[in-house]
Amino acid sequence: MTQTDAAAVVSTTIHSTGVAEIVVNNPPVNALPVAGWFAIADQVTAAGLDPAVRAVVLRAEGRGFNAGVDIKEMQRTEGFTALLGANRGCYESFKAVYECAVPVIAAVQGFCLGGGIGLIGNSDVIVASEDATFGLPEVDRGALGAATHLSRLVPQHKMRAMVYTSATATAAELQHFGSVHSVVPKEELRAAAMAIAEQIATKDPTVIRAAKACLNGIDLWDVNRSYRYEQGYTFELNLSGVSDRIRDEFA
Repeated sequence: MTQTDAAAVVSTTIHSTGVAEIVVNNPPVNALPVAGWFAIADQVTAAGLDPAVRAVVLRAEGRGFNAGVDIKEMQRTEGFTALLGANRGCYESFKAVYECAVPVIAAVQGFCLGGGIGLIGNSDVIVASEDATFGLPEVDRGALGAATHLSRLVPQHKMRAMVYTSATATAAELQHFGSVHSVVPKEELRAAAMAIAEQIATKDPTVIRAAKACLNGIDLWDVNRSYRYEQGYTFELNLSGVSDRIRDEFA
């Protein structure tokens, strides 16, 4: 995927309300190639640096929010180039969401898997449609990662069970845990996310930006370093050859 193609997959609209709406659209399932992850990182970062932006809504078109990394791109690329690119791209996009200078509201419909968990786990507010499900099928793909972010969504032992079994959690479950702000019908998802963003956008922007920096500063753990640690095990699995075998079986 070229830089131009990536720009088409991820697009940003800045509304007069001060809300930047960043939309991912990569049919059929919003599984992202390397360039797509970097496009998210670039556009989220740019939105936060824009003094006219007071909040960001990150959402996706289609039947699911995100299906993780594009496995097909990895399979058709010789060596570890695509693996290294995907790992770096995921790291940069998750980091961009977490470090965005203004609050990021994630709007999730359908499936949110793998890298999608990294994006929403690092966001500030999550709104989900009634059909939304969340999971990390990484062990079924010969990989690890984003348990750091799943830990921000569900309790510790629930997270462990989900990682080991590749089970998913529903939007209702995550709302019960307090990690999902609200659950709405799918047709109301965008409006619900925009309403929260617009409410934040009415606040003094200097205070909101200070609040974002303050809340990150008192976080319980360093999400960037924690995720990077997880990625080390994915590298080991790939070097051992087990990841290629499992991905081939999946493909």
